[in-house]
Amino acid sequence: MQAICSVLRGLAPCTACGKSLAQQMHIQHRMKLAQLKKFPPGDPRVTADGVHMRGTEGQDAPVSTRVPLWRRHRTALALGGSALVLLLLLGFAFKGWLGTGQMIARERLRLAAVTRGHFVRDAAAEGTVVAAVSPTLFAIAPGTVAYGVRAGDPVSTGQVLATLDSPELSNELQREQATLDSLDAALARQQIEIRRQILTDQQRADLAQVTINAAERELKRSQWAWDQRVISERDYTRAQDEVSTAKLNFDHARDSAALERNALALELRTKRLERDRQALTVAALKERVAELAVRSPVDGMVANLAQPQRTRVAANAPLLTVVDLSAFEIEFQVADVYARDIKPGMQAQVTVEGHTVPGTVTAVSPEVRQGEVTGRVKFSGGQPPHLRQNERTAVRIVIDERDGVLKFERSAFIDDSTRSLYVVRGAHAIRVPVVLGAASVGEIEVIRGLEVGDEVVTSDMRDANRAAEVAIGN
Repeated sequence: MQAICSVLRGLAPCTACGKSLAQQMHIQHRMKLAQLKKFPPGDPRVTADGVHMRGTEGQDAPVSTRVPLWRRHRTALALGGSALVLLLLLGFAFKGWLGTGQMIARERLRLAAVTRGHFVRDAAAEGTVVAAVSPTLFAIAPGTVAYGVRAGDPVSTGQVLATLDSPELSNELQREQATLDSLDAALARQQIEIRRQILTDQQRADLAQVTINAAERELKRSQWAWDQRVISERDYTRAQDEVSTAKLNFDHARDSAALERNALALELRTKRLERDRQALTVAALKERVAELAVRSPVDGMVANLAQPQRTRVAANAPLLTVVDLSAFEIEFQVADVYARDIKPGMQAQVTVEGHTVPGTVTAVSPEVRQGEVTGRVKFSGGQPPHLRQNERTAVRIVIDERDGVLKFERSAFIDDSTRSLYVVRGAHAIRVPVVLGAASVGEIEVIRGLEVGDEVVTSDMRDANRAAEVAIGN
């Protein structure tokens, strides 16, 4: 009965809204379904009993979002404009990079202006002060050396510096002297023998003359007897034959004596020449023995002793060196490219201890060692005082001088074999083909390719990779 009443009550309309209970329940069910769609399970605004929390939805008012087209795309337009400007800048930079190929900072460049004026072609070299006269004395024979001086001692010409004890040389001198004495004795004996032979030949000739005289007297007696017809014709003819025979013997004796004298003179001359040759040998040995006492050839100072005291040395071994400190020269080394241009007699300038002294090239070696040529320079304006052996100097040799030459300051990266240079044109350096001429220590001659006023890059441009144009950056 109660259930029926409750059902009836549910079907009865509400006095406030005029809707029945069933309609109200249906409306609540639909609202709950809507809440479930709006607030799904797990939403923090829905409580555990299914009741949702009130939000601010009722307080929000819709606002119109329509804005002008340019304002809606303002950011995109700004980004697009910036990108376009950046692309243009990159395009110009890329175009410049393609045109120049490289870029280099201005502070890295070293520039030289092309001028026209007096050109001095010279060569620079390093020099060393050496004694003009510095003989080294050698042992003339094997022996034991005994020094009488020490390194650094002053010496005078002819002073004995060392002695050599050489028994071999002394014995050789004695043997050759004995040979000379024997040749002297043989020469004297030959002279005596020649005189004896000459006397014998003279005696033979004189006897032949006496025989002629006797034969002629006998012929006179025979002639008188024949005229008186006292003797026979046979005896008279025999007397004539004896005169002819005596004269013939005399002629032969005279000619034989002359030939004998010539032969004896030749033999004597041979003996004398043999003796003289031996005398020269002995004289040479005496000089060598005298040279065992080593004497100073100049006034100066002992530079060094090549051997220890009382040492056995071989022939031609160096013993000591003497330097003449009153005359110095400069020994220089210069690159072999200047060897064909530097000749004796050229003017030079020697810088010693900050002072420049004039000099003259006296000799240039024809031999090249390690790419350098050695030469000598003597002082032409007086030797500077207080020079020291092996002191370092700078030498400048003047090879050629001319006026009106197109030139610029050279560097280590430019020489006469350079065929192109970079010339500054505004903000770029342009590679220009050139022909260069003679080069000096600080300048180089321009034959073709440059003009007065051009600025040439003299620094190292190998990083440019021979580009036709290089941009110069600030």
